[in-house]
Amino acid sequence: MAIEIKVPSLGESVTEATVAKWFKNAGDTVAADEPLVSLETDKVALDVYAPAAGKLERIVAAAGTTVAVNALLGAIAESRQSAAPKPDHPTPAAASRIPDEQSKEAMLPPSVRVMVEEHKLDANAIHGSGKGGRLLKGDVLAHLERAPSPAAPPKSAPPVLLQAKATVSATAPHEERVPMSRLRRTIAERLKEAQNTAAILTTFNEVDMSAVIALRSAYREEYEKRHGVKLGFMSFFVKAVVFALKDIPSVNAQIDGADIVYKNHYDIGVAVSAPQGLVVPVLRDADQLGFADIEKRVADLAGRARDGKLTLAELQGGTFTITNGGVFGSLLSTPILNPPQSGILGMHKIQNRPVAEGSAVVVRPMMYVALSYDHRLVDGREAVTFLVRVKECIEAPDRLLLDV
Repeated sequence: MAIEIKVPSLGESVTEATVAKWFKNAGDTVAADEPLVSLETDKVALDVYAPAAGKLERIVAAAGTTVAVNALLGAIAESRQSAAPKPDHPTPAAASRIPDEQSKEAMLPPSVRVMVEEHKLDANAIHGSGKGGRLLKGDVLAHLERAPSPAAPPKSAPPVLLQAKATVSATAPHEERVPMSRLRRTIAERLKEAQNTAAILTTFNEVDMSAVIALRSAYREEYEKRHGVKLGFMSFFVKAVVFALKDIPSVNAQIDGADIVYKNHYDIGVAVSAPQGLVVPVLRDADQLGFADIEKRVADLAGRARDGKLTLAELQGGTFTITNGGVFGSLLSTPILNPPQSGILGMHKIQNRPVAEGSAVVVRPMMYVALSYDHRLVDGREAVTFLVRVKECIEAPDRLLLDV
């Protein structure tokens, strides 16, 4: 019996996708719920899973094909074993085999499987934080960070490395042409749209991170034990941004034709660099969340963004965006607006710098912050005031508790 593999619902207003990659070839044996093919839409990448165990009988839509919702991708010839009725309760012998048959190796998403194979890791030895113990990309990255670093190479290594590089460059092609992914095309179009439409201006300030760093150090262990999550910098900036947005509502507004739409809710987008490209999942009702809730939701959204598991609803409807180039070492930047939003805050690398305190010069952990805004809607005075409010909240976090 052949079971059809079809394009699932892709979300509101999305009617088609591009077949990015097949993980199996025609004739290969597949397990139930095993990822078969990856699809790319304008917003997200998603995997289509095998509806049953059997053999991949045929592939109808090859990689690079544009397919509509409910279009036929391929078909599976269902195996007799999977077609047989299953007992309501597994026998003791069958129950004892379940952990082996459903090992983490068989449940790996494609992006995680690539990392595991590349680093020659044992997936069953890594703790999975996903649903049902499923291994996520963040789990593999954390495992690699905890692993001991390899021994230093001998002194004679540099000439060998130089020779290897020369060999690779001599045999590698001078250029390579690959089709731009649907998601990358959409990102490019939206960024150019923002530059063509909005009057983007950027204002800068610098923040002394001493108070936040001291607060995190003082309560790090107790906080993690109580809430099960690390206290990062993002929760402080989300709280500070919400505080500033309430004070300067025009930064939380947007232009709609000849009207200005003021938003009385605070849905903060957090830019995440995923393998498929930059995505901005939205932290809903951030003004109603505590520090621990923000940290947990940001970690969850970032992890699923890297694994390509975000839904369209989680990428839509933000009122303001925060992007952190500091995680990559950026010292200063001018972020581009995420239309139709009117403001975006850029965080950057924390760096010890000499600053003046009265008549003394001291070294403090400083961060440059940048606010890009739509000058059609937000005046310079409002933009500068907004950034000063963020600075005040970060340098004196007790303001966030006292609402002053």
